[in-house]
Amino acid sequence: MSRAPHTRDDDDLFRHPLDVELKGLAQEFGALLRTIIETVDRRGLKSRYLRKHKRSAIRFLRSVAKAEFSSPLANKYQKRFQKSAGKLFTFLDHDGVPWNNNNAEHAIKLFAKYRRNVDGYFTERTLQEYLVLATVFETCEFNNVSVLKFMLSKETTLGGLLSMAGRKPESHSPSPSPLIRPPNGPRGNF
Repeated sequence: MSRAPHTRDDDDLFRHPLDVELKGLAQEFGALLRTIIETVDRRGLKSRYLRKHKRSAIRFLRSVAKAEFSSPLANKYQKRFQKSAGKLFTFLDHDGVPWNNNNAEHAIKLFAKYRRNVDGYFTERTLQEYLVLATVFETCEFNNVSVLKFMLSKETTLGGLLSMAGRKPESHSPSPSPLIRPPNGPRGNF
């Protein structure tokens, strides 16, 4: 998970300005995120630079887990941090993974718009086709590759798309990931 899910509830800070424990928790998390974002701004989303924040992230999560809060809101956030602890800072270990979830939210909005426009008119097969195309579109957009150029290249793998973007695919992938199934693939014609 490459998201800071806790920041979306910053309204709680405005609604409860006297909650000292919540404010302290938010300040601590904010300070950690600021240092990480400064590295992202300076060095990009490169794990070799972001890994240096791993110790601070672990230290933060441990201190939150050990804390004893009397505030119901601080307890709520403590539980959320504990629940997502294993996924919250995953982006520190992988190149190109954003620290927030803007890309995923954007993709979900695309699907919601599609569903709204064709609700009741799609089948499982057409929905699968749409999701493949939406994935290709989002992946191309995220990597600054023209969707048309990618489609015309007849490339079908993520590695090929990353090459077009001038990036190396991650070396731990066992085989090229197909973005587009070839005709007569396991799920039928596309």
